[in-house]
Amino acid sequence: MALKFMPEMQQAKWYVIHTYSGYENKVKANLEKAVENRGMQDVIPEVQVPMEEHYERKNNKLKKTLKKVFPGYVLVKMVMNDESWYVVRNTRGVTGFVGPGSKPVPLTDEEIVNLGVEEIAIVIDFKVKDSVKVISGPFENFIGTIEEINIDKHKVKVLISMFGRETPVELDFVQIEKIR
Repeated sequence: MALKFMPEMQQAKWYVIHTYSGYENKVKANLEKAVENRGMQDVIPEVQVPMEEHYERKNNKLKKTLKKVFPGYVLVKMVMNDESWYVVRNTRGVTGFVGPGSKPVPLTDEEIVNLGVEEIAIVIDFKVKDSVKVISGPFENFIGTIEEINIDKHKVKVLISMFGRETPVELDFVQIEKIR
């Protein structure tokens, strides 16, 4: 019996694969079947064809349909290694990974959130009435007080003292840091 060296488990990341247009769902099904047959669910845990609802009026009735957000593309959450790359790349209907040359590039957290693929948990260490410093943007280096926090939009309303008066400014979470 040969022992296999298993490197520390990597975190699965989202990658975009290019497919023949119209074959997105077939590619998803083929890839999921290959993953199941090879027992690779821990390496390739998820495959998605992003869809959005559209409403069409037909014969005076509103009809809800699902349309592909990115025709010709499928999203795959996977741990990139030689075997997982081979399985995805050799799935019927896949023309390749999105990225320069043959090197797949994972999506960033920001892209994942913007695409609505996955909710990334955001941990904030500030609350209303906390003093914060603006660390980027046109109000950089201003000091202010948090007046409102909008978790859904990842925004805060900060009261900044400008020209001798308090001015409310809307900023992204990443533009401020709490003053300790």
